[in-house]
Parts: sequence; structure tokens; C-alpha cells
Amino acid sequence: MVAMVNKPSGVNPPAIQVRGLSKSFGDRLVLRDLDLEVSQGSFLALFGANGAGKTTLLRILSGQARADAGSVMVAGCSLPKHATTVRRRIGVVSHRGLLYDDLTCLENLVFYGRLFSLSDPVAQARQTLQRLALDSHASQRVRTLSHGQQKRLAIARAILHRPVLLLLDEPEAGLDRDSVNLLEGLLKDWTAQGGTVVMTTHDQARGAAWAHRAVVLADGHIHEQDAVQVERRS
Repeated sequence: MVAMVNKPSGVNPPAIQVRGLSKSFGDRLVLRDLDLEVSQGSFLALFGANGAGKTTLLRILSGQARADAGSVMVAGCSLPKHATTVRRRIGVVSHRGLLYDDLTCLENLVFYGRLFSLSDPVAQARQTLQRLALDSHASQRVRTLSHGQQKRLAIARAILHRPVLLLLDEPEAGLDRDSVNLLEGLLKDWTAQGGTVVMTTHDQARGAAWAHRAVVLADGHIHEQDAVQVERRS
């Protein structure tokens, strides 16, 4: 089981609330007047063609990039004003693992645990490695791991501090079947305990099976995926 996420106190606002968001790169408008709301404890699958802006949207939601226009609220805080607070409340898996190649799996997680001021970073790191079936690789340096093992370690890094929101950019890419099943179970537990997940994927069948709701990003806008309205699983 995944440990209970650390929820911010007070009234529960949406996990994500975006209004009128726009983002351009030079003359190319990637996101235009985009609206999106994601409730706490839900799992949103985000589909879209390559270049549609999925990664850009996740980077804005994680505070790694700034929108040109619009308002962005994540985990009860506005961006970019409260980016530091937001980063402590979210976990991110991107195409970059954000791991240190010459450190071991355990050393990587302990390092991040200390950044997040965990009370017992070593114990929490070992528990998280076990949850991702990496406990037998705890003393192995990251550069010696397979691609799939590195991906699982990146997921471990993202959940280590028990964030309220996970932003996952194709987290299943490069994983074998057993690892995909492990990830599915982890995310099901995560939302069952009140955590929120936003995941991009090119696998519409998998996204439909895992998520409570699915949307498509196209032409800079969010479009509801009418064929995929997934009932909340218990």
C-alpha cells in the first residue's frame, strides 16, 4: 500500500484549476485560452498528438515554466507566485529522470528526502524502494540500472515525500509488463487514499482503463473525451 498523502489543511479546493491559459514559443502558439479543472482524489488521463503541448502544460502546472497569460492554481496555491510551495506538494515524473547517475538508488532517494525535510529520509527511502520493487537494487548505482529500473526509480523519487498531486509524463513508457502492473496498482492506491493524478499517455486503452476521466489536448485547447468517461473505482 502507498502511504497516505500529505494533504494541505483547510477547505478542499480543486487540485488543479486553470483559466484562460496561453503559452507560445516564438510565433508558435501551443496553448490558447485553455481551461482545465481537476478535482482532488481523481485520476485524469491526458491524450494528444506529439507536439500538442502536453509536456508544456505539465511543466506549467509543476512550476517549471510560466504561462504567457491566464491563471493557474495547483494544490491550493497560485502559480507562479507560490511556485516553491507548489513544488513541495507535487511529485513529477518527466522524460528526464532527475537522478544522479553516480549515486546509488538509496542515496538518490535519501538526498531528495533531505531536500523535502523528511523526518526519517533513510527509512522513507527504503520503504519507497520496496514499493517500486527496487529494494534489491538499493546499493546499485543509477548508471548501472536498466532503462525500466531507472524509470521506476524516478517514480519512487516523485512519491517519496507523499505529495497531494502527481504529474506524470508517459510514466509507463519503457516499462515491462510487470512494472506497468505495479504502476497501475500504485496509482489506484494513490487516488483511493485521496491523492490526485494527471498522466499523459499515447496509449488510449490504458489511459481509459486507469483513469476516472480522460481529455484530449488539441489545437491548444482541452477537449473532453466523450467515449472515455470512467467511473470512479473503489
